[in-house]
Amino acid sequence: MRQRPLIPVALFYVAGILLAAMPISLAPLFGLTFAAVLMALLWEKARRWLLCASLILAGWSNMAIHTAVISPIDLRNEFMRPEEIVTLRGMLAETPYHRVHEIKNIETWSSMARLQVSHAQRKGEDWIPAVGEVISSTKEFLPTNFFAGQTVEVSGVLRQARGPVAEGLFDYRNFLRRQEIYYQFEIKKVSDWQIVASPSRPPLADRFCAWARKSLALGLPDEDESLRLEWAMSLGWKAALTDEVEAPFMKSATFHIFAVDGLRVAIIGAILLGLVSLLGVPREWRGLAVMPFLLFYAAMTGWPASAIRAIVMIAVIFGGWALARPSDFINSLFAAALIILLWQPNQLFQAGFQLSFCVVLSIILISPFFKRVGEWILRTDPLRPESLQPWWEKILRGGLRGVVDLFLASLAAWLGSIPLVALYFHLFTPVSGPANLIAVPLCMLVLICNMTSLLFVSWLPWLAIIFNHAGWFFMECIRATSNWSANLPGAFFYVAMPGLFTIALYYFILIGALSGWFFRERWKWKVSVAGLMIFVWCGMLVKENATARVTVLPLNGGHAVYLAGWDDWLIDCGNEPSVDAVTTPFLEAQGVNRLAHFIITHGEIGYSGGAKDVLKEFRPRDIRISPIRFRSPEYREFTEQHSSMLDASLRPNLHIHPWTVPYPPPDTPFPKADDNCVVLLGNIQGTRLLLLSDLSHTGQNALLNSAREKLRADIVVAALPGEGEGEPLGDALLDAIHPAVIIIADSIQPAIKRAGEKLKVRLATRGAPVIYMSASDAVTVSSSFGHWRITAMDGQIISGTNNGASR
Repeated sequence: MRQRPLIPVALFYVAGILLAAMPISLAPLFGLTFAAVLMALLWEKARRWLLCASLILAGWSNMAIHTAVISPIDLRNEFMRPEEIVTLRGMLAETPYHRVHEIKNIETWSSMARLQVSHAQRKGEDWIPAVGEVISSTKEFLPTNFFAGQTVEVSGVLRQARGPVAEGLFDYRNFLRRQEIYYQFEIKKVSDWQIVASPSRPPLADRFCAWARKSLALGLPDEDESLRLEWAMSLGWKAALTDEVEAPFMKSATFHIFAVDGLRVAIIGAILLGLVSLLGVPREWRGLAVMPFLLFYAAMTGWPASAIRAIVMIAVIFGGWALARPSDFINSLFAAALIILLWQPNQLFQAGFQLSFCVVLSIILISPFFKRVGEWILRTDPLRPESLQPWWEKILRGGLRGVVDLFLASLAAWLGSIPLVALYFHLFTPVSGPANLIAVPLCMLVLICNMTSLLFVSWLPWLAIIFNHAGWFFMECIRATSNWSANLPGAFFYVAMPGLFTIALYYFILIGALSGWFFRERWKWKVSVAGLMIFVWCGMLVKENATARVTVLPLNGGHAVYLAGWDDWLIDCGNEPSVDAVTTPFLEAQGVNRLAHFIITHGEIGYSGGAKDVLKEFRPRDIRISPIRFRSPEYREFTEQHSSMLDASLRPNLHIHPWTVPYPPPDTPFPKADDNCVVLLGNIQGTRLLLLSDLSHTGQNALLNSAREKLRADIVVAALPGEGEGEPLGDALLDAIHPAVIIIADSIQPAIKRAGEKLKVRLATRGAPVIYMSASDAVTVSSSFGHWRITAMDGQIISGTNNGASR
């Protein structure tokens, strides 16, 4: 630690940032910090410990400053309701950026921007001063006359940022909160925007990027996907990266080439270092000569946090060169992390910071091992003099060395990123090494072509056109090879999110083994600790696998149920937008690569409209539907197209472990879909769970008449029937079920699928806890050894045994 003094400094400071989750007022926190620093100066014997305490308190205080409500006119004080219609006045903190969405091969655009609020006005009231930043979204393309630095007035719906609907989905509320943004501002149309005051011209970065996009398109016939991806890679243009375009790059682990991160900054820095070295600049001054260009590049791409992180890390290394200090990459890495966290402590919780730090640290620590592996692969006959080797063999060996070094570096980076990629993106990508072996050199060629084109476009346009075509070709190669890599067998797998203990164990074993730390002094103790951690991890895994989990997903008018286990089940899926936004991401987050069973209870579009997308993504081995024919055109088209895959066996008294089918009617079906829903009764490790879907009043009576004695359940899940079809869970049906907990799968939109006061009052008299999913979002039922526990996303927890419940 004496050779690397910044490691403990950074670690103590990070500990303070983590402690900031404990609520404490700023005044006593600042007082403690000041007292600790003062005592460290005066009390020499205890100085070391007091300095440690001072660092912890400094991190805690800095984080508290960035998260506490300090101003009396803070938006968090003024707007406490979930949502309000307001007009905001403030300055655009960034030029609005655009995203393109493709739905059924139709492109639609939306615009997003950060707005620094200065005043707010409720409808019919006066303007009031306000402080805070909101993220605005407009469902139209904002014209280019809106740009950063303008003062604008905008009318729309201000709402608190919403959290994830279900566990494992992207937490947009937390993502914004880590940027100190607490509200979303939704605007319907462009006419709701008004410019109050404006600078004479857009910012330099906007003008540069517009010029650069036009320059890079010079001589190319069309604005196609590859050109847009060039803009994304070189200029940080976000509109090109739609979900559909991103997918193959994510699955082949090559998406990082589009982030203005360490790799791209390092590539550009390497190119510039090569140029200044050709000019004969001394080594200690090369970094200082390159830094202004890197800062200009970061400024022109909008100062993304990932670029700032990379530039800070590079600046620390270049500073060591300039000061002629010996380089220690680990100490420099921790120094860069400390500088970044002093500037913005919330960076600690961002995926980009964690990936950058952990990947670079892993590469530094395990690179000696891979260096030895590379030397072993490229070893030559020690008895053969170099003078006897032909020239072509030397050239071939040099090229092979470059390929092996790049592959091993990609492998080290992949190993360092595995748990965090699984945590944030739910992916495991074995194809990463080979895919990046192709993508990274091609990325370098694209950047070289683009930089050269921008350099010569103003005075040698014909040369710029040549480089534009070359850059387009290399980007097309990246796109084609990434698609090919993503489609290889076993290229990627969806994995469940690992816990913090699993992540810590992985890095402990990876770094300890490959760095050789395990096998140095006191190796027995180190290996024993690793063995104990593995034993504890195995115990946690056994306990987790012994617990069955059923998750009910709200899907805007419908709902789906997923039973996790060795033999997993998906019951209904929602319509197409719900499958894209909720069902598919949720299943991926659970590590589902192929479904074992898929059940469709009835033909209503809110429950089965996205079934074909589920078949495409997860290829269920067993698909069961009701023998009753439904009139929904989408459902009929689905059943006709996939008739050979469907098993229409969901008849009364069918038992498919762990489910029993007590309904639909065995004879003549009712005329409406809600009357004919398949009802499922599950025995989930001793817990009886009844799924009623949106069974109507008529269907409930038919169910009672046919299976009254079989309906007793601990937990019942029911949705609201269609308009005019009555309420869910009539009193007679509730008497037969006698549930310990009632889950109503209602939704805010559409309004007819939202539980009304009459229903809430009636169910409140039953004496059983009731969870409304319009307020709670997804609900998970965990069952193990006769005990069950219900956890809702809004924090509600109900637990009990098969004989009762308790909150």
